[in-house]
Amino acid sequence: MAVKPEIEAQIASLEEKYKNSGQDLSSYLDGLLYEKYLTYWDYIHLDTLLSLQIPRTHFPDEEIFIMYHQITELYFKLIIHEQKQIIDHKLQEADFLITKIERINNYYKILINSFNVMINGMDRSQFLKYRMALLPASGFQSAQFRMIEIYSTPLNNLLHCSVEEQFSEKSTLEDLYENIYWKKGAVDTKTNEKTLTLKQFEYRYTPRFMRIANEVKGTTVYEKYLHLPEEVKNNSLLIKAMRELDVNANINWNLMHMGAAYKHLSKKDHTIDATGGTNWKEYLPPSFQKIIFFPELWSDSEKADWGKQWVEHMFNPQTH
Repeated sequence: MAVKPEIEAQIASLEEKYKNSGQDLSSYLDGLLYEKYLTYWDYIHLDTLLSLQIPRTHFPDEEIFIMYHQITELYFKLIIHEQKQIIDHKLQEADFLITKIERINNYYKILINSFNVMINGMDRSQFLKYRMALLPASGFQSAQFRMIEIYSTPLNNLLHCSVEEQFSEKSTLEDLYENIYWKKGAVDTKTNEKTLTLKQFEYRYTPRFMRIANEVKGTTVYEKYLHLPEEVKNNSLLIKAMRELDVNANINWNLMHMGAAYKHLSKKDHTIDATGGTNWKEYLPPSFQKIIFFPELWSDSEKADWGKQWVEHMFNPQTH
């Protein structure tokens, strides 16, 4: 039987690919011959994926809580996947950056739009009971979200607004990290001591955070933008996409968490503590933190009003 020219060309390409591997092409073809057909469930490890929801209580809605957070972490991984490509990309092209940042915005939009599951998709009475079996764990301990921040902008832009003037570009990464804004959200308000939630988180992830911070020093997404030629920096579509990303990551995402916290943890006469002892009323409001990934893209008045959307947000109980 005659071999089609395109098959011969493919075989030649395969021989070239594998000639330096220590095995001849025939061995690899044997492997292809004996290999099982791939199935959808094996490819995505479906059975494993569906086995990862392990509730700690008998309340049915705890499974919703677990699955939503697992889905969220997968979207965080997608965001990091795009960020790494931006950081590693050598060409200074607006189209490439716009495509990647718009992808990130789409992931954030999905997360933000779906967060109603956490607000109105769970029974409050069940939530207030099964959450007690989760102590001292907290969504505060999402390492991937912290990685997104570190990939996005220099640590100087992640300082709590109350201390940012004490540091400069000459400050060490270690000093900057020690004063990163989110640590203030996990300090006991009575003793001013770090909570167990924060201590566990730092012990587990500080080495990784510092490694990433050192790896991307000078090449974060924001710094990649700052180093672009002027004509690329001034691309209106790029600026629009980056501003939208700043709002999605540092305002809208936090506002949805504020809505969930007020729905489940606020009562008329008192506020219920978050798991892990995090001070959510101080930690979540974007107007308190004023974290901005891309400060050059915002005016002084916009920075001053940062996060004030909560006043009119649909989940603010004080306006509804």
